[in-house]
Amino acid sequence: MYQYDSIDRQIVSQRVAQFRRQTDRFLAGTLSEDEYRPLRLQNGLYIQRHAPMLRVAIPYGLLNATQLRKLAHIAREYDRGYGHFSTRQNIQYNWPALERVPDILGELAEVDMHAIQTSGNCIRNTTVDHFAGVAPDEVLNPLVYAEIIRQWSTLHPEFAFLPRKFKIALSGSPADRAAVLVHDIGLKALFDYDGRPGFAVIVGGGLGRTPIIGHPIRDFLPAEHLLTYLDAILRVYNRHGRRDNKYKARIKILVKELGVEAFRREVEHEWSFLEGGPGTLPAEEIARVESRFTRPAYRALHQVAPEFERFLRDQPAFARWVGRNVHPHKVSGYCAVTLSLKQTGVPPGDATADQMDGIADLAERYSFGELRVTHEQNLVFADVERDALPALWQALGPLGLATANRGLITNVIACPGGDFCSLANAVSIPVATAIQERFDDLDYLHDIGEIDLNISGCMNSCGHHHVGHIGILGVDKNGEEWYQISIGGNQGPVATLGKVIGRSFARADVTDVIERLIEVYLRERDSEVERFVETVQRIGIEPFKRNVYALADQ
Repeated sequence: MYQYDSIDRQIVSQRVAQFRRQTDRFLAGTLSEDEYRPLRLQNGLYIQRHAPMLRVAIPYGLLNATQLRKLAHIAREYDRGYGHFSTRQNIQYNWPALERVPDILGELAEVDMHAIQTSGNCIRNTTVDHFAGVAPDEVLNPLVYAEIIRQWSTLHPEFAFLPRKFKIALSGSPADRAAVLVHDIGLKALFDYDGRPGFAVIVGGGLGRTPIIGHPIRDFLPAEHLLTYLDAILRVYNRHGRRDNKYKARIKILVKELGVEAFRREVEHEWSFLEGGPGTLPAEEIARVESRFTRPAYRALHQVAPEFERFLRDQPAFARWVGRNVHPHKVSGYCAVTLSLKQTGVPPGDATADQMDGIADLAERYSFGELRVTHEQNLVFADVERDALPALWQALGPLGLATANRGLITNVIACPGGDFCSLANAVSIPVATAIQERFDDLDYLHDIGEIDLNISGCMNSCGHHHVGHIGILGVDKNGEEWYQISIGGNQGPVATLGKVIGRSFARADVTDVIERLIEVYLRERDSEVERFVETVQRIGIEPFKRNVYALADQ
């Protein structure tokens, strides 16, 4: 966990004081809505369908127990007793009063947190693999570099008013659990033949109205040149990106219009003026940032306790949870654990204040006082002793956090949708709940196997529906809520965009449509280990389409 220094704290406290004055002026009528809008956005404050929404930054998804307790306190004191963890590894509050937002920011600053650049046309929260630093398949821990990017990008004067919002993701593993191919800039950690650390650089990915898989523009960038090369990319985008049409303002559109090779040449030319300059990262600077991270005091654990083996054998529900929600760790005797925020009947990604307090207590007891937020809107304890799993599982049950559905269809990823967001065409949460209720039988879930189901209430794709094995998109049809279904999307090292199967469906029909898709998969898969997305890739969408529309046309 990165520990703030005096400079970090000074920046955050000054920002709180500045925004308090800006908000007071707006409420007094001396600052217009047009003047206030960019100021509130760069402090994470939106105006949604029913109330303001505050998005709080959780840099690269890392939290400590003290911070989580503060988030729980804010949920009780300033909101309606819960928060929503997003696919950007942040947390959102849906009901704060506008005049109290500066007080919330002041409380966040007490525990080294803020809402800076969680919205607006700037560089947003950099995201990473939620198993960063502990994954056995990791080639390079990306957390230090994510922190370096955070320090470089926060309040960067040159990139505070970009043509559009800008998102960066890092992966330290070939498995790419950070979805780097669908970000404005994606960075894959690797070593060259001489053993130097660095990154493959991918540019121009993104979802939303025009989904595009990113394009590699550098096979290897030495780590010391990371910031100067990012500077070069951002300068090219800032100079040439569209500002006359927000739907064509993202860097993916610029890369598409210029062509990948032309864009690469522009970046390399810009970088020729920056390479080796003041932005170059000397080894001692990387070491300085790394020294600000705390490290778990792992114990030497090699033998599996007989009690654990007995519990695994005698408790089928526990064995199922271990198989789904417990993950390998690079240190012998330890594992990472997913705390599911997808219990049936609960909006995906929501956690109550009581749950947050309980999680903070368990983090201190079982995971060195730290936790992670995932892209799947779940939480992770990254450093749990294997033999402590039975006790942890038993403690998670009363909190509603022991659902064994990681990777299953009920692990729905969903944006807040039309229940909250003023941009949404349709609701997301009731659709997610209906699907969870239909597939709530755990035995049936495990027979179906791994399926990523993602729901977005509009084309902005906050639910990442384009890369879901099954994607659901809310659309407006004559003022009514309808849903478009796509299949075959996938994230990871070979990311693909899902294909729309046909005309849209009324909300009441969506769950039946999903069941019809599953019927085809179970009938057509060539083995029990072939995943849904692999069956789609092998046989195409037509068999699924025929089965679905046979139902719709009856």
